[in-house]
Amino acid sequence: MNIALWVVQALLALVYLAAGGLKVARPREQLVASGNYDWMKDTSDAGVKAVGAVELLGALGLVLPELTGIAPILTPIAAVGLVVVQVGAIRVHLTRNERKPLPANVILLLLAAFVAAGRFLG
Repeated sequence: MNIALWVVQALLALVYLAAGGLKVARPREQLVASGNYDWMKDTSDAGVKAVGAVELLGALGLVLPELTGIAPILTPIAAVGLVVVQVGAIRVHLTRNERKPLPANVILLLLAAFVAAGRFLG
């Protein structure tokens, strides 16, 4: 079980590092122009950067506490935070009638929930 948790944690960390890094590093207008982030049209620059920062912190929280042994309780807490991020993302996409990103949101939510449950109970 521990190996499965580590694999999922690493996968989620990579996804959230990439997604959060993009939102923090690139201008909102450039991301909107790519055609993949329509939700950003109705979100402020600061809002996009904040989502990116939360994703980056969540990615670090998934791995570093458990890896270093320093405050490992933060790992499942970070996973719960990423579940909340995905609930918010699903809500935004449903409100905007955007169905295409929903399967990825649900998968990320379930993987983060798996990590949270596994680390809280393990």
